[in-house]
Amino acid sequence: MSLRTRFDRQLATLNNLLIEMGSLVERTIADANRALIGRDAALAKNAIAMDDDIDRLEKAIEKQCLKIIMQQQPVAGDLRLVSSVLKITTDLERIGDHAADISEITMRISEKPYVEKPEDYFPQMAEATMKMVTESIDAFVKKDLALAEGVIAYDETVNVLFKKVKKVLVELIRQNAENSDQAIDLIMIAKYFERIGDHASNIAEWVIFSLTGVHKDTQVM
Repeated sequence: MSLRTRFDRQLATLNNLLIEMGSLVERTIADANRALIGRDAALAKNAIAMDDDIDRLEKAIEKQCLKIIMQQQPVAGDLRLVSSVLKITTDLERIGDHAADISEITMRISEKPYVEKPEDYFPQMAEATMKMVTESIDAFVKKDLALAEGVIAYDETVNVLFKKVKKVLVELIRQNAENSDQAIDLIMIAKYFERIGDHASNIAEWVIFSLTGVHKDTQVM
C-alpha cells in the first residue's frame, strides 16, 4: 500500500468520525430544544449525558489527527486539512457544551409554567443552528466552498432571532419584575443558541481555510 493510499484511508476515517460527531451534536441540539418546549427534565438530562459522547469523539478525532501528522508528516494542503479538523472539532465540542447548558437551565425552570411560550421562538433557533452545523460539516466533507460561505451568511438569521426573543423577554421583565428570574434564564438559552450559530460559522471559516489557505481575510498557509 502506497503512502498516499494509506493517507487517503486515514482521511476517510477522519471524515467519518467528524460526520458522526456532527450528527451527535445536531441530535443534542434537537433534544435540548424538545426538552425545553416540553418541559421534559428527563430528556434534558439525557441531552446533557450525550455531551460525554461528544467529548469522546473529540478525543478520537484528535488522536487520529496526531496519528496522521506523526506517520504521514503532511505538508501544505494536507497539513492545512488536518489542522482544520482539529479546529472544527473544538467548535463542535463547544456546541455540545452549549446544548448541555440549555438543558441544564431547562431542568431548573421546567417545574413551573413558562412566562413566555418558548415554542414561539426556540424551535426556529434550534432548526437554524442545526442547519448551520449540518451544512458546515457537509461543506468540509464535500470540499464545497460555496456551502461554507452560505453557512457564514446564514448566521445573521440566528442573530435576528436572538434579538427578537431578547426584546420580548426584556419587555416582560419591564412589565413585571416577578418574571425576571425565568425571563433571564430564557434569555440565556437564546444566547446559547446564538453562540451555537457562532461556532457553526467558525467551522465554516475553517472549511474555507482548509480549501484556500485563507482564514478571515488573512492568509495563514
